[in-house]
Amino acid sequence: MSDYDNIRIKKLVLKGEKHKKSKKRKKEKDEPGSSKKPKVIIDEDAVEHGGWWSAKTAVEITGTVAIEFGDRCYLKALDNGLFTLGAPHNAGNGPDPEEIFTAFPINDRKVAFKSGYGKYVKIEKDGMVTGRSEAVGSMEQWEPVFEVIASQLPLLSAQNYYVFPYLFKDNRMALLSETGHFMSIDPEDDACVALRKKVGEHEVCKVRSNAVRDVVIDTEPTEEKGDLGEVERNYVKKFQKFQDKKMRINANSVKELEDAKAQGSLHETLLDRRSKMKADRYCK
Repeated sequence: MSDYDNIRIKKLVLKGEKHKKSKKRKKEKDEPGSSKKPKVIIDEDAVEHGGWWSAKTAVEITGTVAIEFGDRCYLKALDNGLFTLGAPHNAGNGPDPEEIFTAFPINDRKVAFKSGYGKYVKIEKDGMVTGRSEAVGSMEQWEPVFEVIASQLPLLSAQNYYVFPYLFKDNRMALLSETGHFMSIDPEDDACVALRKKVGEHEVCKVRSNAVRDVVIDTEPTEEKGDLGEVERNYVKKFQKFQDKKMRINANSVKELEDAKAQGSLHETLLDRRSKMKADRYCK
């Protein structure tokens, strides 16, 4: 190899000229136009329960599940075919093997549960809940009845309103048996029974699953969280010049924004409403 081949080729620098290193401009994190990663929503409740998330609909109750009564206490199968309430778990821990069931959907409303002993959960005539059935019949079928928030009360059937007479806030649920009684935990001996046709504190439960879910990504802008009235206030705060430190919001009805959102022209309407107030830096 020639000695010339070992010479590094450089840019021609004239005498008296200083060599300037090229600098690449880095985008600031909050620079307009720079790409931002969407915010991933973390299920804090699932994290508290070792990755076991709470089912919100009947169709989510399938595969490996656990039935929770109270706070981090799960229904536990015994080797004699009965069930009891397991001991409380520490935050971040999931259920024990004896507290894990397999859920089999019967239809879009009902589901059957099989314990780790390979037996199906059944309601007996005396109200005891047992796990000794080899196959699924009507008595082995359970219907998850979900609670709804108060704003959804007009959508409730008479039956759903009847079984949740005392609480409407957290989308809780209960398991309804074929006899019309709800699964619960007897406060005296922690046995699993189904004796009541109304839901009280001992009947409220959650069915949790550890199945892999699709990652939920929050792509909604911060300004557009809340109702339309709050959305307009958020954009006014973002763009309005507070010369006299007074916020100016269009006094017209929010119905105008509702119609615009339905037509896909919400942002144009918001801009038009702000321009009428003559206090927007982009509307002048």
